[in-house]
Amino acid sequence: MMKTLSSGNCTLSVPAKNSYRMVVLGASRVGKSSIVSRFLNGRFDDQYTPTIEDFHRKVYNIRGDMYQLDILDTSGNHPFPAMRRLSILTGDVFILVFSLDNRESFDEVKRLQKQILEVKSCLKNKTKEAGELPMVICGNKNDHGELCRQVPATEAELLVSGDENCAYFEVSAKKNTNVDEMFYVLFSMAKLPHEMSPALHRKISVQYGDAFHPRPFCMRRVKDVDAYGMVSPFARRPSVNSDLKYIKAKVLREGQARERDKCTIQ
Repeated sequence: MMKTLSSGNCTLSVPAKNSYRMVVLGASRVGKSSIVSRFLNGRFDDQYTPTIEDFHRKVYNIRGDMYQLDILDTSGNHPFPAMRRLSILTGDVFILVFSLDNRESFDEVKRLQKQILEVKSCLKNKTKEAGELPMVICGNKNDHGELCRQVPATEAELLVSGDENCAYFEVSAKKNTNVDEMFYVLFSMAKLPHEMSPALHRKISVQYGDAFHPRPFCMRRVKDVDAYGMVSPFARRPSVNSDLKYIKAKVLREGQARERDKCTIQ
């Protein structure tokens, strides 16, 4: 199964097995979107804009192989519980964010972690899959200082103790502290190429999409060993119907390949 994306005159074919979805969850105003922005473009915006749900897509060429990472930045209000459950069902890797100066946001992360484990456990039982569940618990705003802290590091670390597929990081999206390290560890747990981490890939603009065009192995040069990453400016979230069909296919074992919507880069 291949996913086809186009950029100008370049057709990008991403194997379905190399397509992943990262879901970012947490309470409102904890910095979820700021962490995503740091990952995608290295920027931080001081102005707060409530997130309803944002969807981003990044495509990589890593040593000639194509990879796709979809990022679902969810709302902190969760007005539709069924949508949150669907987001969890379709997620491959998870980032749970709380603010170190907000105890309630930490309690929300504990509830989310429990829900993810329950939902994914139910799906595993139906599909008989033995997949792992890479997850990072992220305490944001560590630049606010110890006087503002409401969640001790030792308490947060208890959420990940004994689970080799779960890690805890204290970060600052504003100061860009530990953000790259967090993604590096998350991708390592998910067994994704380490070049997908923000500090290890080369960013290129859409007009240079030809860099993604696959070439015969005999024509590759040494420079092709580098990793290229391109953010899709026109990515749209697959429809709810598409996600439901994807989950149904997994449960019925009619399509073990990842069948999700296509996205066109124009």
